[in-house]
Amino acid sequence: MKTVCFCLALLLIPASLSAEEHQVFAHRGASGYLPEHSLPAKAMAYAQGADFLEQDVVLTKDDVPLVLHDTHLDGITDVARRFPGRKRKDGRYYAIDFTLDEIKQLNATQRFNRKTGKPVYTERFPLDGYTYQLHTLEEEIRFIQGLNMSTGRNVGLFTEIKKPSFHQAEGRDIAKAVFDVLTRYGYGTDKQSACWVQCFELNTLKRFRKEFGWKGNLMMIYSGGKPGPDGSDYDALA
Repeated sequence: MKTVCFCLALLLIPASLSAEEHQVFAHRGASGYLPEHSLPAKAMAYAQGADFLEQDVVLTKDDVPLVLHDTHLDGITDVARRFPGRKRKDGRYYAIDFTLDEIKQLNATQRFNRKTGKPVYTERFPLDGYTYQLHTLEEEIRFIQGLNMSTGRNVGLFTEIKKPSFHQAEGRDIAKAVFDVLTRYGYGTDKQSACWVQCFELNTLKRFRKEFGWKGNLMMIYSGGKPGPDGSDYDALA
């Protein structure tokens, strides 16, 4: 059974949107057509008319915000072949254990089963059809802003901070690292800023607003009936 996730906006969609209007948020880019979170997938979603492009963000060993859906690298790259001795006791290869230079050596593909090597989505882009490098949050921002400049559009970011509690246990502050990159590129100055920050952990969103002074939109992601890693749940928002 699939878990239904509810996104709870801490700041509602700007009042300038009428009831008849809608906005399109591209989940991991055009991930049904091209490998998730690859720049080609983001370019395709952009060309298809998306209003916002999603970035899942984790940290590297050298504290660089990296666009990656999971905290681990296996299942989407050839990390097990290139760095066979770098897995943890649970058998997984974590992005936080690798520098950005090391991660740039990896070939990334469509998602595959790390035990069988078979594609997870058999009707999507083939595993042997294309490989790409993982990229940083800053690189994706520059890519999107470049497209905005050349097209005259203002496509925004939909940035999810992945597992702040995990990063904190590793001695890292992913929230501050992401905030620093976003504000460096002009996001978060007001409610109309073309960037939403989302997270499963309410405390991280509170830090953005109260500690960092983020003025843009924030969104709490809530998996029904299950509290976030920091213990936050629907009742905490009431």
